[in-house]
Amino acid sequence: MHGKEPAAPWMTTGGSDATGAPDSSIGPVTKSAATDAGFLARDAVDCLPLGALERKLASGRPLRVKLGLDPTAPDVHLGHTVVLRKLREFQDRGHVVVLIIGDYTARVGDPSGRSSTRPVLSGEQIDANARTYVQQAAKVLDRDRIELRHNSEWLDMRMEQLFALTRTTTVAQLLERDDFAKRYAAGEPISILELLYPLMQAYDSVAVRADVELGGTDQKFNLLLGRDVQRAYGVDEQVVLTMPILAGLDGERKMSKSLGNQIGVSEPPDELYGKTLSLPDAAMGGWYSLLLGEATPEDLSARDAKHALARRLVERFHSPRAADAAAAHFDRVFVRRELPEEIEEARFEAANGTVHIPALVAEIAGGSRSDARRMLAQGAVKLDGEVLGEDDLELAPERLDGAVLQVGKRRTRRLRAAG
Repeated sequence: MHGKEPAAPWMTTGGSDATGAPDSSIGPVTKSAATDAGFLARDAVDCLPLGALERKLASGRPLRVKLGLDPTAPDVHLGHTVVLRKLREFQDRGHVVVLIIGDYTARVGDPSGRSSTRPVLSGEQIDANARTYVQQAAKVLDRDRIELRHNSEWLDMRMEQLFALTRTTTVAQLLERDDFAKRYAAGEPISILELLYPLMQAYDSVAVRADVELGGTDQKFNLLLGRDVQRAYGVDEQVVLTMPILAGLDGERKMSKSLGNQIGVSEPPDELYGKTLSLPDAAMGGWYSLLLGEATPEDLSARDAKHALARRLVERFHSPRAADAAAAHFDRVFVRRELPEEIEEARFEAANGTVHIPALVAEIAGGSRSDARRMLAQGAVKLDGEVLGEDDLELAPERLDGAVLQVGKRRTRRLRAAG
């Protein structure tokens, strides 16, 4: 590599051991390397290079196991927990989980698996999202054994350092990545900023001296590139461990906030329970395997197995008591068609003596007024049990005050006039 090598971040931050990695109070690994490697890689898609994880474990020191999360949305969803569960297994065997909040890489947007450039988020949006990530990740990880880092610590680098980083990789290498190759062949735009993303993620591995990096199968290129960049900086190369991708609620595409097919780990118990029951039967085996580490129960019908899955997920992210209440709520509202025991209130204001129903529905459902009009046309909106239609656009406030508005299957509000 030509030019002055950028200073490595571990040389300037915090305490360190003889390897230059930040101090850790976790003791040495005591189980056999072969047994541990076999267990940790048992449900992974890739564990590369062959035998590298066992050799790392044989060193007898705690490994530094890295996961980067870009806060491009406020919620950690169930798809993220597939990798988080694997991280917890490393934690439980005495290794150090290095959780990197990609507050800098999020400003680029990871193009993995995407066919077009991701919209740019504002710094305020990214910072607000990042604040929720650790709390949500701690629903799976042991919070006391997370080394939390933000890649703005080292990616806010001098131009000289950026030049040195870009010298480690060629454009031809980057265009080998499947999503870039397809977009390039189709004549679709690829920004220079997007080409920098894999390099920035790779430099994270240099900065924290990662022994192992985890990600979904769509991250394989980025994770392998991390090894190349580590080697260029004279850092021991990481093991690449990829996990399967969890299908979203549509049962087909990757779970993603941008596709609207996700369940957030912080969603209310009733929402988590009800959304899980909407999963297609064909996708249930993958959810059991990736979220619970089990096969779908053979002694249960598809309906009962799905209810059991929903209960287990609510228990994990909330509590057994919350799971009981969510199951009872579903039975009362969707089986017996009764109203919930507790109904959240929603305030409305009347303009010119009437209330514009599409605006009220949009506020409650979280969509647009056009979406609300479609729901009205589809008979998905009820007022005190009576279906509202596409012509019910303006209603008198007297009819709404104290009434129960039901939007879709899971949103119910008691309406109250403002003031």
